[in-house]
Amino acid sequence: MAQPGTLQVAVVGTGKMGADHVRRIQEVTSGARVSAVVDVDAERAKAVAARVDGCTAYTDPAAAMAAADVDAVLVASPGPAHEAALLAAFEHDLPVLCEKPLTPDAASALRVLEAEQRLGRRLVQVGFMRRYDAEYMKLKSLLNTGQLGRPLMLHNRHRNVASPPGWSSEMLINDSVVHEMDVTRWLLDQEITSVTVLRPTPSANAPDGIQDPQFVVFETDGGAVVDVEIFVNCGFGYQVQAEVVCERGTARIGDGHAMVTNMAGRWGGTIAQDFVERFADAYDREVQAWVDATRRGEVTGPSVWDGYAVAAVCEAGVRALEQGGRVEVRLVERPALYR
Repeated sequence: MAQPGTLQVAVVGTGKMGADHVRRIQEVTSGARVSAVVDVDAERAKAVAARVDGCTAYTDPAAAMAAADVDAVLVASPGPAHEAALLAAFEHDLPVLCEKPLTPDAASALRVLEAEQRLGRRLVQVGFMRRYDAEYMKLKSLLNTGQLGRPLMLHNRHRNVASPPGWSSEMLINDSVVHEMDVTRWLLDQEITSVTVLRPTPSANAPDGIQDPQFVVFETDGGAVVDVEIFVNCGFGYQVQAEVVCERGTARIGDGHAMVTNMAGRWGGTIAQDFVERFADAYDREVQAWVDATRRGEVTGPSVWDGYAVAAVCEAGVRALEQGGRVEVRLVERPALYR
């Protein structure tokens, strides 16, 4: 259903990501306002709501979704809480922007997929924000022209200053490489069929017990080979780079050379220090696209199928990390709703 007026959004989860989305909708996004925030921490929800005129704080997502002044939902709570929030949104027939992951595993993602299928229409856009990054969008547009020929290989580098407290080796796959899984599928328009994880000697800067860096290899149903260097304790900055190798040429993004200085016998530029800084514009673009589509009565962007497929690839990646060797990705047949 089209929403011609201002879209009233309930933001579920008011941690770092959710609070940033509240700020974004209020200060950057046009055509929307935050009418409700939800968090199991009542005091945190109240603190965030207090910054927005006419915003109500809740601890129960379903209660917020039942409110008369909620037209749509942005889910930014921890992954394990996503399934319940999404199913509640389906019950209230509310369009959703759900931060990645769709859910933490393929089984729960499949349940969401089946629930949305029963509705007979899409309600969910999944928050794979790299699809809205200017450089990735240019790369996708170039590949779509066919000028470079068929993609043969895709090289990715994903580096972070330091891993957050409480990280594990598996989280390098589930929380970091998950982005490369989605952009691989999107850029190449191919499904990932297998994952291999190589384990270099861990960096001395990695916390005890964490396998960092890792070198991850995907194979696709189109015959492409994709590699991902993931290094979350590199120490110098946040870097995301990609280079696609095609039959008639290559294309690379992520060098970060918007400005290079030459001074006192040295040249160089700056490197972003975290993902929020690097992808701020992509997040802005993503949320604006969701709001615009929702107000038109449409659902665009990454779908529940994309979220399910990536969850299945993550599971294969974790198995490959734990047991070694090549692990195949198993997907159900793609439903007609997502073709």
